[in-house]
Amino acid sequence: MPPTTCADLLRTFAADPGRPRITWYGDAGERIELSGAVLENWVNKTTNLLVEEFDAGPGLRVLLDLPPHWRSVVWALAVWRAGACVVTTTADDLTCDLTITDTPRRRPGVEPVVVVSLPALSRRYDGDLPPGAVDAASAVMTYGDVIGWVPAVDPDAPALVDSHGAETHGELFRPTGLPRPESPKRALHDVSGHPLDASIRAVVGVLGAGGSVVMVGGEYARDLRADPGRRDRLVASERVTTEV
Repeated sequence: MPPTTCADLLRTFAADPGRPRITWYGDAGERIELSGAVLENWVNKTTNLLVEEFDAGPGLRVLLDLPPHWRSVVWALAVWRAGACVVTTTADDLTCDLTITDTPRRRPGVEPVVVVSLPALSRRYDGDLPPGAVDAASAVMTYGDVIGWVPAVDPDAPALVDSHGAETHGELFRPTGLPRPESPKRALHDVSGHPLDASIRAVVGVLGAGGSVVMVGGEYARDLRADPGRRDRLVASERVTTEV
């Protein structure tokens, strides 16, 4: 049975902990592979930070000011696990309670803010942090590997607000919400061709169907588009069976 909540999805990661679920290729030859256990651990730690530091729960709106990336998926899942709402649009009439960003200068004066470093080996943000900002690179790792207390998720509470509208938690994880393949697959996903909300939907949809995703971005994605032979070799080596 497909997961109907974010908690259900995390349990599928734990049920098959050693299998790769997200493989990321990015700038400067970066490759990172997240097994089910590692992906669950990242989401658990991030959820604990959101709940303990920001009282995340139903009704809290979190602006996800990040590019499509494996870290964006982790943050979205953590927000949903806490029962809060991911916002990907910056509409003038929309206010948010918390901002998650990799570029704090885009949001001068915004509080509270969590600053995310995208490179996999980052241990701290490489730049000037705004006053009071939380450095995710160092902070997330201090939280527990197992989710502590979290508020009950309200299926009628907003879960995702994007440029197309809004969905509740119940709508997001219903069978017709996130697009899911009919069977588990190993999917290639070029993040450069998708806005953030569509990228998250594509990746989480495959994960919800029991599949795994090879995400490519930055210089690596551009190189693959310019060199079909290299792309074919990646597809073969990663055993890709579809594209999303």
